[in-house]
Amino acid sequence: MADYDVIVIGAGNGGLTAGAQLSARGARVLVLEQHNLPGGFASSFVRGRFEFEPSLHELCDVGPAGDKGGVRKLLEDDLGVEVDFVRVPEAYRMILTTENLDVTMPFGIEEFADAVDGYVPGSRAAVRSYLDLCREVLDALNYLGASKGNPDKKVLLKQHGNFLRTAPYTVEEVTARFGIPEQAKKILYAYWCYIGIPVSKMSFTLWSAMLYKYLATGGYIPRYRSHEMSAAIEERILKNGGRIEYNTRVDKILVEQGKVTGVETSHGERFSTSHVICNASPTVAYNRLVFPKSEVPRTAYRQVNARTHGSSAFVVYLGLDASPEDLGLMDYSYFIYEHMDIDRLYASFSDLCDPRVQATVCLNRAVPDCSPPGTTIMSFTILYRPGVWDRVAPEDYVSVKRKVADRLIRNFEQAMHVSLRDHIEEIEVATPQTFARYTGSFAGGVYGYEPEPWDSIIPRMMCMQDELYIDGLRFAGGNAFRTYGYSSSLLSGQTVALLTLRDMGVV
Repeated sequence: MADYDVIVIGAGNGGLTAGAQLSARGARVLVLEQHNLPGGFASSFVRGRFEFEPSLHELCDVGPAGDKGGVRKLLEDDLGVEVDFVRVPEAYRMILTTENLDVTMPFGIEEFADAVDGYVPGSRAAVRSYLDLCREVLDALNYLGASKGNPDKKVLLKQHGNFLRTAPYTVEEVTARFGIPEQAKKILYAYWCYIGIPVSKMSFTLWSAMLYKYLATGGYIPRYRSHEMSAAIEERILKNGGRIEYNTRVDKILVEQGKVTGVETSHGERFSTSHVICNASPTVAYNRLVFPKSEVPRTAYRQVNARTHGSSAFVVYLGLDASPEDLGLMDYSYFIYEHMDIDRLYASFSDLCDPRVQATVCLNRAVPDCSPPGTTIMSFTILYRPGVWDRVAPEDYVSVKRKVADRLIRNFEQAMHVSLRDHIEEIEVATPQTFARYTGSFAGGVYGYEPEPWDSIIPRMMCMQDELYIDGLRFAGGNAFRTYGYSSSLLSGQTVALLTLRDMGVV
């Protein structure tokens, strides 16, 4: 008998929900994590008086307790995991620094459409029709999920025709058909950096589902940082009888004649199993983990080489000795762009020291008591293309890090007409190298493979079975079929766990 029914590599979002779902069904599951705590990017860290959130800005598809979204249903109803979710107060504030545009947008479909019309009179009807289409796409995705991979083609054609018509197209191509004024489109596109590719390349299917979920049900965060969620899922795995080993890196996925036989850890231990769920990317698995290398089919290499790796991040974390009110910070979420030529902004992700995009959060505006009275927690995030920070020599690393952090803070101060630096009590900075070190992600990437239309959620779902290149090896997390983001990663873990149980003949 094998040591374990399933071994999960990595205790990130997808790995944790996979482990929780497997253990809930009675599977003998082992989760192996190289770090000393669960969560991957979903974590927290302490500096002085402040506990910081490393990566999460907001979750979509959570919804209120009385109208649960997919993530809340997964955690509470399916896995029995309790998380104290807090609703973010507004959708976003967006400032275009060279275009004199400063807007604050609410959640709610009607409220959002009204607000856009307030800034761009005459735009409401077109924006409202656009959001109706987004709802149709989301309804179709929900139907596909409920069909468990076996949708009725007649139902798709009859009830979800617009979903099929728009699936091959980009956001830019579909949006152009609605006659939305240019200024209104700029407001509409504020969330683009959450997916991290230009709307000229971004799958409309993925975009429309994300946009509608945020606007219809709001954004949510765990009250005690994302570590609260990771720790709660970890606890559920252990209560279900699962096992988690930390400080234990998987060095090899052992394969014989095209089938998984086990894993080997950094401690030299070998555990036998016929099923591995890998929360690391296929790029890492096929190039570093599968042993021997001769067991990796050439098709698997071609697949990962055809895909485009998503961006990594640079984050500045500030603990300030003044309250948000004293600092003039009235909102939770800020998107500050130089302009809204998104192709140019995306190209700037390759510029080391010239940040033109930032997504900034004032945590106290959602969780007032997240820090001591009279203080504030903030984080400032920009994106980089893979490899940009590899150009920095080790002896220049600290100075370059400080230079970029200073510019990021200064850009926010100038856009918001506030002063922060005189109130900095604690500061920490994370670069792509930081994320690579603590999570093991390829090139420090915080996003998975870029979801262009040819490689977005629908093509990946359709090809899931065709891409099982090694019997017993499946993938969860941001590089899996649901693409990236917290919500997608969490949900992907459950789906892959259920598919693995089916492979085992359990369901």
